[in-house]
Amino acid sequence: MSFSLPILTHAQHPVGGPRLPTPAHAPHTHRRMIDSHGRTIRELRLSITDRCNFRCTYCMEPDVRFMPASESLSVDELIRAARLCVSLGVKKVRITGGEPTLHPRLPAIIQGLAALEINDLAMTTNGSLATPPALAAWKAAGLRRITFSIDSLRPETFAAITRSATSPDQVVQAIAAAQRAGFEHVKVNAVVVRGVNEEAVGPLTLLARDMGFEMRFIEFMPLDSARAWDTASLVPASEIASLVHAAAPVKPIGRRDESGTAEIYEFQSSARSGGAAPSGSVGIIAPVTRSFCGACSRLRITADGKIRPCLFSTDEYDLRGPIRRGASDDELAQTLIDATFTKQAGHGITSAGFTQPARPMSAIGG
Repeated sequence: MSFSLPILTHAQHPVGGPRLPTPAHAPHTHRRMIDSHGRTIRELRLSITDRCNFRCTYCMEPDVRFMPASESLSVDELIRAARLCVSLGVKKVRITGGEPTLHPRLPAIIQGLAALEINDLAMTTNGSLATPPALAAWKAAGLRRITFSIDSLRPETFAAITRSATSPDQVVQAIAAAQRAGFEHVKVNAVVVRGVNEEAVGPLTLLARDMGFEMRFIEFMPLDSARAWDTASLVPASEIASLVHAAAPVKPIGRRDESGTAEIYEFQSSARSGGAAPSGSVGIIAPVTRSFCGACSRLRITADGKIRPCLFSTDEYDLRGPIRRGASDDELAQTLIDATFTKQAGHGITSAGFTQPARPMSAIGG
């Protein structure tokens, strides 16, 4: 018998630098980043590098070339961009990549971002370089939360997906080290792909329950550099939920906040001796079958300084050029406000006219 948990829902120019529109009703005098659909930006996804030491099949082909270092924002430029976003209402910043732990000045970036007036500073990593000393350094610099990626606990499946020399056990050890280091609410992501790693859902669910982290399963999205995505590769949220429940009974508790990406499920029982209540949880992120665009509060800035109003934007707006030409903070803030205003209502993955972004996820920043 299948078991389907409810998933709650919320009721263009060439890439590189289109001219920003200036409609009369754009909120230029309202010093917040608000789009034309009334959504306010409160979260920034800041990519600090497009480089990665994995070549995950759902993201990056082995022959992908990375941008020259001169095209990436410097540490000072990254922090300036984030500071401007904070001045316009951003309260949460997530450091992304590529693989952000490859950046040679990561502690300096964390320290600079942590000094801003924000409520949360997080980072997403594949965990390959998350050693106990590195985790301690990142935490000391001001990082509050960390999210790992692990798509299977089977070594052969993990290797086939990531095309890396890292083992799943290394990532599990990094997760445990992050918990010991005192990071708040450790999360772990897995992209579920049909015919590749559905088997991982059950074991990863049990690992989350027993280790006490939040395991988040993500529907496969059309952001791969091979442009091979199709619906046949999609494992929908309803099926993922059935696989989760088959491994360990869970109950839905909804999103933690209105703009949250994941529907959260709590474990109903524990396998631990004494029956202690499990502290872990499961989240399901369903951008394809259960779009949550209506309450999106996120903006992305790529490592080369392009503003992306949506993960699936086919337009990007240049911030690096004005920064390096000496633009004032006020001019740069206006660029951010104007770019935000163009944010589309939704990504439309399932619509007939959907166009996959030119950049893969690694070059956008999750």
